[in-house]
Amino acid sequence: MSRKDSGDAQHIGQAISQLLSSYHLKTKFDEANLIGSWEKVVGKPVARRTRKVYIRNKVLFVQLDSPAMKHDITLHKSQILEIFHKEFGKDVVTEIVLL
Repeated sequence: MSRKDSGDAQHIGQAISQLLSSYHLKTKFDEANLIGSWEKVVGKPVARRTRKVYIRNKVLFVQLDSPAMKHDITLHKSQILEIFHKEFGKDVVTEIVLL
C-alpha cells in the first residue's frame, strides 16, 4: 500500500494549521506573520521609517518617524489592508491606525 492510498494523510500546512488551532495559537501565529511581512508589503523605505508595528484587538498599529511617510501610508491604508486580507484573511486585521 502506497502512502497516497492512506486515508489519513494530509498536507503538512493543514496539519500545522490544525495544531495551531487546537492550541489556540493560530491568531498569534497569523499576527506574527503579518507583522513580519510589513516590510514586504510597504517596501524598504517605509519599513526603515517604521518605529513600531503591533496588533491589538485586530487593529494594526504602526508608528512612523516621518510625517511625510505617515501621510503617504494614510493615502494607501485601504490598499495595504486589502493586501493583508488577501494574504492572511479578514479575521487577523480589520483596521490600520497610524501613530
